[in-house]
Amino acid sequence: MVAARMSDEQLARDLEPVVERELARHLTTVRDWYPHEYVPWSQGRDFDGPLDGTPWSADELRYSDAARTSLIINLLTEDNLPSYHTEIALNVSRDGAWAAWLGRWTAEEARHGTAMRDFLMATRAIDPRALEEARMRHMQEGFTAINPGLLAGLTYVSFQELATRVSHRNTGNAAGEAMIEQLMARIALDENLHMIFYRNVIESAFELTPDQTMEAVLASVRDFAMPGHGIEGFGRMAVQIAVEGIYDLRLHLDDVVMPVVRKWRVFDRTDFGADGEIARDELAALIESMSDQAARFEEKRDALKARLAARG
Repeated sequence: MVAARMSDEQLARDLEPVVERELARHLTTVRDWYPHEYVPWSQGRDFDGPLDGTPWSADELRYSDAARTSLIINLLTEDNLPSYHTEIALNVSRDGAWAAWLGRWTAEEARHGTAMRDFLMATRAIDPRALEEARMRHMQEGFTAINPGLLAGLTYVSFQELATRVSHRNTGNAAGEAMIEQLMARIALDENLHMIFYRNVIESAFELTPDQTMEAVLASVRDFAMPGHGIEGFGRMAVQIAVEGIYDLRLHLDDVVMPVVRKWRVFDRTDFGADGEIARDELAALIESMSDQAARFEEKRDALKARLAARG
C-alpha cells in the first residue's frame, strides 16, 4: 500500500513540536557574540567621498587571490539572507515555533555579514566600491530554491549550512592571518549549530514520511548549488576556490554530504516504500559518480600544481 503524501501545511504543523524542541535546545547551546569585538577598528581610515578620506588603492589588497575571492562569495551569500528567510517562511506558519526559529536564525545569520563587511572595510582588504556594486547586483537577483516545497528547502539547508561552515573555516585558514581566521572560525560555529537544527528536523521528517523525505534528500544532493551561485562570475570563482582546496567536490562529498546522510541513516533504514527505495538507489549511484568526479578533479589539480612548481 502506497503511503499518502503529506502537504507542506500538514508537514509544517506536524513538525512544529520538533521545531519547538530544537529551538529550545539551540538556545541553551548557542553563545552570543558581538561582531564589533572581532573587527580591528584601529586599522581603519576614512575613505574618499563625503568624508574626504584616502581613496582605496589596489596596493592595499590582502590575502591570496583565492582567499579573497572566497571571502567575497561568503559575504555576498550572507548579504542575500532576506531571500533565504522568505523561501522558508513561505512554507511555514507566521507564528509559533516556526516563526520564533526563523527570527532567531535570521538574526544570527545577519551578524555574519555585518562582521565580515566591517572587517574587510576596516582593513581595506578589498575594493569597497566593487564590493558594494556586487552586493547590489546579487541582492537584486535574489534567491529562488531550485526545488520548491518545505522538505526540499529543509533538506537543502541541512547540507548548505554545513557547506557554509566548511567554506568559512577553510577561507579563514587560507587567508593566513590570525584575526580573519578567528572571525571566520566564530562564524563557522554558528553555521554548525544551524545545520544541527535543520538536520534534526529532517530526521523527524523521516519518521513522518520516509519516502517523501528520501526523495527530497536525493533532489537536494543532486541539484545542490551554494546559495551564492547567482553571483556574477560565480563559476570562475568557484573553480579558483576549488583549485586552492578551499572548497571542492571532495570536501563537499566527504565533509558535507556523507556526514549528514549517515546521521539520517539513509542506507540503513528499513521503512521505505517503493518510491523511497528508488530514491535511495539513485542517491547511492549519485554519490559514486560524485566520488569519481572528485578523483578526476584532484588528478587534474595535482598535475596543474606540478606544472606550476616545475616553472618555479
